[in-house]
Amino acid sequence: MQLSVIILNYNVRYFLEQCVLSVQSALETIDSEIIVIDNNSPDDSCAMMKQRFPNVKFIQNNENVGFPKGNNIGVAQAKGEYICILNPDTVVAEDTFTKVLAFAQKQPDLGILGCKLIDGTGKFLPESKRSVPTPWVAFTKITGLYKLFPKSGTFGKYYAQHLNENQTGKVDILVGAFMFMKRDLYLELGGFDEDCFMYSDDIDLSYRVLKEGKSNYYFHDTTVIHYKGESTNKDETYMKRFQEAMHFFYKKHFEISLLFSLFMKIGIVFFSLVKMFQGKPGIKIAPKSYLLYSANEKLVDKLRLVLQKKVLFHDLKTEKMVISSSIKSKISTEVILDNEFISFKECIAILESSRNKRFTFKIIPKNAKFLIGSNNSNERGEIIEIE
Repeated sequence: MQLSVIILNYNVRYFLEQCVLSVQSALETIDSEIIVIDNNSPDDSCAMMKQRFPNVKFIQNNENVGFPKGNNIGVAQAKGEYICILNPDTVVAEDTFTKVLAFAQKQPDLGILGCKLIDGTGKFLPESKRSVPTPWVAFTKITGLYKLFPKSGTFGKYYAQHLNENQTGKVDILVGAFMFMKRDLYLELGGFDEDCFMYSDDIDLSYRVLKEGKSNYYFHDTTVIHYKGESTNKDETYMKRFQEAMHFFYKKHFEISLLFSLFMKIGIVFFSLVKMFQGKPGIKIAPKSYLLYSANEKLVDKLRLVLQKKVLFHDLKTEKMVISSSIKSKISTEVILDNEFISFKECIAILESSRNKRFTFKIIPKNAKFLIGSNNSNERGEIIEIE
């Protein structure tokens, strides 16, 4: 078997459903398997998986064992030569794994392979590629020097700015939302360190791969949506765990002096506070109207009833799939993409090409009964049930 895709879920039932649908489409021509592990979700994730995806290997934990252990449980069941650790709040394109596999097979020193990640508005997520957060690199992040000198080899290391988002190349650290590697290497390293509950586990694994003499790669030629912020609230518990995770990484890999400890404590508290305040919900402005891209005329009336707003219809049976010219002036319009007629790859391309244009998007996954999307990567996404 070529590939095992490992998806660890906690309490994001609708995002999980969309994720698995996209992964299934992307694996149609690959000898592969999907393994979903649930960390005792209080929602109906488990019932949905059993009903909607009875042929997917499903592991149901009776407690939340954390990100590292949950993924290790899944990989222990995997049979693929390669594995892909994938967040449930992601959407992959139909050709994502085909492209990633082809690139990986050409790298004799392959460690971990990551890809271009965007949020629900199409904005590039800079954490797609990072450097080892040494004290100096962390300092450039805390002080904002990386923004002032983005092309500097001295100041621009935090987000691996020696590569732009559209360049493939070697980087130090990859994000746990999408990590592709050989299963044997993962097992040789012992997988994610279970002493770390979450948040620094991807940094730690990436760093240990480098210490084995392997190379980690950022691969720009496929784009994946990562909605972010779905598996946890950014509250006091989040801040505490984030601090613990960063302390765990530095204590494990660096010699810690008194000055270093003081500096990192200040830095960790700063990062934690920033992340916590970023996660506070802002004022959400409801769209004044919606624009449905579909070939299903009956869906228009259903959406008008559910949304209680004007819903315009762009009939894909008679009209071309054009976004920008259709809604350029409609700032308060939200675009709804019907995955029954628009592939996940096309949905991703539309989001990516439309970033910074002040309109928002929702997707109706194929054969699903809800709209899903996110207008802010620092907040939970939005789900609207339509039946």
